[in-house]
Amino acid sequence: MIAYVDSSVLLRKVLRQPGALREWAAIQTGVASALVETECLRTLDRVRLRMGLPDKELARRREAVFRLLESIEVVEVTAPVLARAAHPLPTELGTLDAIHLATALLWREQSGGDIIMATHDAALGTAARSCGLAVVGDSA
Repeated sequence: MIAYVDSSVLLRKVLRQPGALREWAAIQTGVASALVETECLRTLDRVRLRMGLPDKELARRREAVFRLLESIEVVEVTAPVLARAAHPLPTELGTLDAIHLATALLWREQSGGDIIMATHDAALGTAARSCGLAVVGDSA
């Protein structure tokens, strides 16, 4: 399976949270926006500050983010991605999630391949479905 993986999926894996993506092992090719690095590292910094994550544990979690990113295709946030994200969408969606969705849709158009949206974000899952993508991992 080819899956667009958003930061919610990576973070549940890195933070060892319950409800991690069951389909993870079935992903043969992972695709993600370059945004996920920033989103994941900012989240880890918030966890460090709010929960007192020790330095060694923070370093392990950051390393896990980098290793996961090395294993997937990271798509840069380009002008065409931003332009696509700015277009009206069939459902309400915030800016970062619109960039994720636009990245997945443009990847599908440019590669001609089928891609599944992997997310734990219900709004992103709904928007992806409304644009014709199959979705795994969301609760909606």
